[in-house]
Amino acid sequence: MDTSKRFKDSAGGANIKCEACRDVLCNCSTEVVTAFHRVERRSVEPCLFGKGGTCCRHCNMGPCQIIEGVDEMVGVCGADAPTVAARNFARTVAAGSATHIDHGRGIALAFLSAAKGENAYGIKDKVKLRQTAVRYGIDIADKDAKDLAIELGEKIIKEFGQQEGGISLMKRAPAPRQELWKLLNLWPRGIDREVVELMHRTHMGVDQEYQHLIHGAARCALTDGWGASMIATELSDIMFGTPVPIRTKINIGVLKKDEVNITVHGHEPVVAEALAMAANDPEIIAEAKRVGAKGINLAGVCCTGNEILMRRGLPIAGSFIQQETVLATGAVEAMVVDVQCVMQGLSNVAGRFHTELITTSDKAMISGATHIQFDEHHAIESAKTILRKAISKFTERGKYYIPLYQSDVVAGFSHETIDYMLGGRFRDSYKPLNDNIINGRIRGVAAIVGCDNFRVNDETHYELAKELIANDILVVATGCAASTIGRHGLLSPEAISLAGSGLREVLEAVGCPPVLHMGSCVDNSRILIALTEMVKTGGLGKDIPDLPAVGCAPQWMSEKAVAIGHYFVASGARVIFGPNFPTSGSKVVTDYLFNGMLEKYGAVWDVASTANDFANKMIDAINMKRAALGIDKKSERVLFDMAMRRDIGSIHGVGCQGPGH
Repeated sequence: MDTSKRFKDSAGGANIKCEACRDVLCNCSTEVVTAFHRVERRSVEPCLFGKGGTCCRHCNMGPCQIIEGVDEMVGVCGADAPTVAARNFARTVAAGSATHIDHGRGIALAFLSAAKGENAYGIKDKVKLRQTAVRYGIDIADKDAKDLAIELGEKIIKEFGQQEGGISLMKRAPAPRQELWKLLNLWPRGIDREVVELMHRTHMGVDQEYQHLIHGAARCALTDGWGASMIATELSDIMFGTPVPIRTKINIGVLKKDEVNITVHGHEPVVAEALAMAANDPEIIAEAKRVGAKGINLAGVCCTGNEILMRRGLPIAGSFIQQETVLATGAVEAMVVDVQCVMQGLSNVAGRFHTELITTSDKAMISGATHIQFDEHHAIESAKTILRKAISKFTERGKYYIPLYQSDVVAGFSHETIDYMLGGRFRDSYKPLNDNIINGRIRGVAAIVGCDNFRVNDETHYELAKELIANDILVVATGCAASTIGRHGLLSPEAISLAGSGLREVLEAVGCPPVLHMGSCVDNSRILIALTEMVKTGGLGKDIPDLPAVGCAPQWMSEKAVAIGHYFVASGARVIFGPNFPTSGSKVVTDYLFNGMLEKYGAVWDVASTANDFANKMIDAINMKRAALGIDKKSERVLFDMAMRRDIGSIHGVGCQGPGH
């Protein structure tokens, strides 16, 4: 693995790494070790049992390493490979879902506080507020925004702790999918309940039938996608504004030599939004100027970066794999972190420079970091405290290097934006998209989502996206996958030239890039809604499995990615992971996930390793859906003459019948 090349590429410059010390800066006295180096230095390959999901450590009789089909290689308790692999898979789904559920709960609580006027956030999208309230069965007549928001917030928060009753937003799915979920007993009863039950079922000596475990994981995952993640997205839009197309930049080159550089890293937008508001305060700007800076440069990292990119146009300095490299430039005064995907190694890198690493959540502390508890009820005051800490570090900046490279991107493609761009203000509809899929200009839709990973070639996301758009497939992207694709220029309208002729024709008419940036990890719920709208618009089948659409996570890293993938499969969308799969140690479980789930759920998992493998499987999957719909061949265009038009009119009783009729 040539991590040397990847290190340079990811940092965004060609000559930033000292060949003598193999560090980011040409300063051999500075020992900067990042994850790129740690991966390169690891001489031991990952444990095959752990990698394949057949290592069980759920009790103190183990750990037990299981080999499928070998009688003596079962657990002390007798657990075989299918049980262990399914149990580990289910626990991964539970953990991944829990992160989004806790995120969703936090947004819901902040939303309720905003509705009551207890924090600095407000209600920016009142139209979406009313639409969401209706989805929760609230009578919106004669209610002002404040009262409506309070009632909605209270109702949503109850869904987290309820034991029965179901999750309201699942009613947004196509009707056939809802009926299937009810038939299979997959409709979640309460958001928190499903995670707790799944953790119980995966305890030693409880659920020991692999298909039943996978089924329980599906119900838990649906709680994530159609529950907490969708709640987080919808309420964030209402509070902070529903994203619309906005042009900005991505990559480490967005750091500025003459401003106080503050990077915001994590997943919860309440911190980043407060910092963005406070950074424009004249008092804070004046303080920055007093220390010799021209102002405050706020930039995102990881999914918080995607959040503020979508809504405020603030640049993204780096993705997950770039987080340490961003600090290793020596140009960052402070990195402000909240939760999820934050590496402990940041503390060591920050310690080599003047950089202040600031934690803000009582859920996530890091040794060596400065903790400033963020209080959403005093959001601006908390943000100003953090900003002042960063400003105080500006005069301590020593030797630094900011790469020149940065890419132009256009982001902000929420479901509402796509709806509007396709049909306009008065005819917003997915019909133009469906029509162009039916007529063959667009072959289908593909989602590239999820993490980036130090163990995978950094080019995979880009090469895959480039291959898909060349084959007339519209691509949507979220998370760090979107950031990677953006670094390579595919989130810009200028990249339309790389699209196939049919897709290019549509994109030029609509005016959007060939890859649509739809947001952060939780915003994968936007893709669920887009798929649902395609079904409801008509012409492409009756349920999500009928659509010529497919999703993938080529560089999955976190447990969240598995939860996301499983709720897409349970929703009827085929998902391809790479470069490996967490149940590969059990052929029985893997075969069920890759083939057996099709009969019940209408969709399956799959795995691929290279960009070419992904592209082939995704294009084949879309082509099969087109064939099943009978739209795999282009129909010849028919020019109607007057006689044919009269025939149509007489059939429908609307033909021209002359004056007086």
